[in-house]
Amino acid sequence: MSQNYKETLNLPRTEFPMKANLAAREPEMLKAWEETHLYRQIQKSREGRELFVLHDGPPFANGDVHMGTALNKILKDFVVKSQTMLGKRAPYVPGWDCHGLPIEYKVVKESRALSPLEVRKKCEAFARKFINIQREQFKRLGVFGDWEHPYLTMDPKYEAEILRAFAVFVEEGLVYQAQKPVFWSTGAQTALAEAEVEYQERDDTAVYVRFPLPHDQLLKIGLPTDKPVSVAIWTTTPWTLPANLAIAVDRDADYEVLGNEKERVIIARKLHDQFIQHTGFVPLEERTSLLGKQLVGLQAQHPFLNRHSIILAADFVTMDTGTGAVHIAPGHGEDDYWLGRANDLGILSPVDDHGRFTEEAGLPNLTGKYVFDANRDIVQLLKERGMLLAVQNFHHSYPYCWRSKTPIIFRNVEQFFIRIDTLRDKALEAIHKEVKWIPAWGENRIAGTVESRPDWVISRQRSWGVPLPVFYSKDGNAILDAKIIRKLADLVAERGSNIWFELDDATLARELGLPPGTTKRNDTIDVWIDSGVSHKAVCALHPELRDPADMYLEATDQHRGWFQSSLLTSVALNNRAPYKICVTHGFVVDLDGKKISKSGTYEKPTAADHFVGQYGADLLRLWASSIDYTSDVPFSEEMFTRLGDTYRRIRNTLRILLGNLYDFTPVAGAGDPGRPASPMPATTLIDRWILQRLDEVIRDCRSAYEAFEFHKVYHTLNQFCAVDLSSLYVDITKDRMYCDAPDSPRRRATQMVMHEIFDALCRLLAPILAFTAEEAWRHLVPTRRDSIHMQELPQPQDRHDETSAQIAELLRLRGVIGQAIERARQEKLIGNTLEARVVLHSDSDVTQKVSQEELEEFFIVSDLTIHHAKEATASVTKTSYAKCARCWRHRATVGTSTSHPDLCDRCENVVNR
Repeated sequence: MSQNYKETLNLPRTEFPMKANLAAREPEMLKAWEETHLYRQIQKSREGRELFVLHDGPPFANGDVHMGTALNKILKDFVVKSQTMLGKRAPYVPGWDCHGLPIEYKVVKESRALSPLEVRKKCEAFARKFINIQREQFKRLGVFGDWEHPYLTMDPKYEAEILRAFAVFVEEGLVYQAQKPVFWSTGAQTALAEAEVEYQERDDTAVYVRFPLPHDQLLKIGLPTDKPVSVAIWTTTPWTLPANLAIAVDRDADYEVLGNEKERVIIARKLHDQFIQHTGFVPLEERTSLLGKQLVGLQAQHPFLNRHSIILAADFVTMDTGTGAVHIAPGHGEDDYWLGRANDLGILSPVDDHGRFTEEAGLPNLTGKYVFDANRDIVQLLKERGMLLAVQNFHHSYPYCWRSKTPIIFRNVEQFFIRIDTLRDKALEAIHKEVKWIPAWGENRIAGTVESRPDWVISRQRSWGVPLPVFYSKDGNAILDAKIIRKLADLVAERGSNIWFELDDATLARELGLPPGTTKRNDTIDVWIDSGVSHKAVCALHPELRDPADMYLEATDQHRGWFQSSLLTSVALNNRAPYKICVTHGFVVDLDGKKISKSGTYEKPTAADHFVGQYGADLLRLWASSIDYTSDVPFSEEMFTRLGDTYRRIRNTLRILLGNLYDFTPVAGAGDPGRPASPMPATTLIDRWILQRLDEVIRDCRSAYEAFEFHKVYHTLNQFCAVDLSSLYVDITKDRMYCDAPDSPRRRATQMVMHEIFDALCRLLAPILAFTAEEAWRHLVPTRRDSIHMQELPQPQDRHDETSAQIAELLRLRGVIGQAIERARQEKLIGNTLEARVVLHSDSDVTQKVSQEELEEFFIVSDLTIHHAKEATASVTKTSYAKCARCWRHRATVGTSTSHPDLCDRCENVVNR
């Protein structure tokens, strides 16, 4: 009976657990990192190195971290960690956007009838609460940074910098006051910036309306007066008709007069068929042609109010929908406003802050009614007056307030603006010449938004924000004075912006040296200026950072938001871009493409904490690395199940390498990323091949990290672990590792190779699997104090010879042998591979260059005979050799020993040592 030789084998040993248990183990590492001040250690170790600054775009401090924000912070951490491990000094100062509508809206919703100062105090407490919550959630994701000293837009010193920037805008003549239509949130009662508007699909009532032409106007263009004649307009906002002051036509377009037995209507010739289809108007007369310019200057009768609407020429009239005659309400539209201003129409906007009609609408029975509810009343009024040609349902995309989720209106109100035309050309030049855009399409996207952007409405009718530093003289004129604003900034830096609301007009005027009788209002500055000047308030002033930053990295919506507000303010202040590289990532979406966001109505869990608690932060980090972030990022619970398999494969690879290194002591200097390749005289072909593959992997990963292409790192390392290591190298060298003498030259050489691989893998994985890489790194040397995150990425050793080509040949022959063995198995000739006697007809000279022992090991067979032939084939029979009780290989030497007749000669030598 054979003896049990298990105790004589060099079986892998490690305390690195197979089960990750990340949710429990990661917090322990976090605690150790915090206790040892790891972030500070890393920064100190990189003193004097090349600087790389990723400037953090501030999230709102108004809720738990959801998966979209988690993706953003993890991607930033990939950049910071990889740049650090590429040898640079990469400080990361996180920040929070603290002011603005999202926070105030929640506070006011919970507590009504608060004074502005009370609102501000509650908002600050709310923001600080969520700053602390989010800070811990970001740290839990393994994100390194100066968490003890973040930048906050509500910090008095930061607020002072906002005001100082505003003073420059005033000096440059960029700020002006005007009454014109802006995006207005009726739910939040404030003006909105373009970036605060989102679009939703909805159905609205569209109407075709008659604007009658009086007899004297018909005579001017030679039309008969025997029937009523109207200019037909089409609108999707019937509620704006009380504000109509004009009709716009295309001066050079062809128009026509359609007549039936009762009336005539004027429409654009190109829209004839569409008009007939939608209105059911049946023309019975021959059409009369007109040019648009013949209509210009005519006075049409308003359909239900006692005034006229002048017909004007405009270049924005299109011929894709409607009638070619556009209803113009200068108080409710951008194009309408400019056309009205050019023609001295005045502005009529009979709607209050809540979106309700005022008396100025001239419709007493609708005063106080919400405009969207009044659509039905306007349609009924048109019908009663005989002015309704047709009504239809119209499905379209409509702007909504991003916070109150109510439809917005274009409303004429007095606001302060920044002149974009003054900044536009330089901003576009910076976009095209100063900045690298990743992905490249980001350049055209932001250029398009800047090209079409109207002037920037910067005043907000809210309480929670930096006060708009405008004063008013006794006669009500606005005082915009840069010197006064800078004095205010100094006060705010010392005492905070609440002084604007705490001090009465007289006291504040006295402190700032303003004349008696000067007053202030409670408007605040648009929060996109708050965050937009962070390049000045943070990068330019923080001793560890610099302006311009090397990189901004945010989601695709920031081409309209922070990317743009930062660019425009930097052009205004510095005449250049605030960033050298601008990286855009997609939105996190469900598998059905639905966006997942904090403010959305997504039903499944979206909080990052939920998934961290269930799977661990490293699984979220692996997910973030596995996708091409430049497109929308798919996300589901099922994806974590699949990623779990990948994670376990990587972890088990680290574990088997560790297990095989339990009795190995590396030479001094081993593991240093820049060390020269150590001489390894006992290495075999497979050892040299895996080192060449390691060089390729290192080169590919370094290149991918440098290009911020983290999904390429993921795929490279996954392939290396799954195929090159697990399926080939570890499998092929298993026999020597387990069965050779512990200190045999080829086993020690393989251990040296495995040590180098393990060291490199830990380093390459560290920016992505921050916790797992650290855990594995510590298990290699249990007494180790230094962190993997203090190390640098490995350097390739450029080991080039014919090894790769030889291995490729052997893998081809291995496939031929494998097919023959599988046939023999199916025919019940053998039970397993080691029982096979293989005769290989080799068509490759590699089998002549490599020793028999190495070939048998590579093909994982016991009994191999090789003949050379023109075509590669293999035949398999059952070997006649006995099985070694220790290594399980069938060898000719089994049974030849008197002391250990059940062992082969190799195993006998090991056992007898």
